Amino acid sequence: MEKEYWISKWQNKELGFHQPSVNPLLESNFSILALEEGARIFIPLCGKTLDIGWLLSLGYQVVGIEMVESAVIQLFEELQVTPDIKAIGKLKCYRAGELEIYVGDIFDLTLDILGDVDAVYDRAALVALPDPIRQRYASHLPVLTQHAKQLLISFVYDQSKMAGPPFSVDDAEIKGHYDVAYTLTLLADDKVKEPVKGNKDILEKVWLLTSNN
Repeated sequence: MEKEYWISKWQNKELGFHQPSVNPLLESNFSILALEEGARIFIPLCGKTLDIGWLLSLGYQVVGIEMVESAVIQLFEELQVTPDIKAIGKLKCYRAGELEIYVGDIFDLTLDILGDVDAVYDRAALVALPDPIRQRYASHLPVLTQHAKQLLISFVYDQSKMAGPPFSVDDAEIKGHYDVAYTLTLLADDKVKEPVKGNKDILEKVWLLTSNN
């Protein structure tokens, strides 16, 4: 989506995409990543998700990128930490302790800037992007993260009955994006517990992606 779309969502507090609690799918499936304490986890299009605080509380480093700066400001305020702020190329970096969030376009984020990560948690990035931006994102992410293992959440529903985002991204599309670079394992597959835009007829899926290299 265009930057102006997401800025308007945050300005108008239309935050239906922002969950008021830690994602239970993260809590129940995170251990499959088998990460050591202190591992560095990348969250693309992170918003101000409460998942970040949960991961920090477990002793992990978190690095994310978010297009809307006000969301990042709110994130640090809610965590009650004061960040150091630095411009890096086209991006701005907010950093405090084990948390590092870049503000800007994910396609301006490079491996040299991001550095090494041990895992990726795609909680709402792929499903937030329309096609063909999803195709570009799915090509960029493995290069950006050096094929780090990934926990990916997707939604599947009748797109004609509900406008995205979140967009419906079915199994065939996920495999089309990722099965060359990764081995894909479906970990969970169930109807959403809470309606999305009033729609309960949505399958929520959790995938584990591990590098084929």
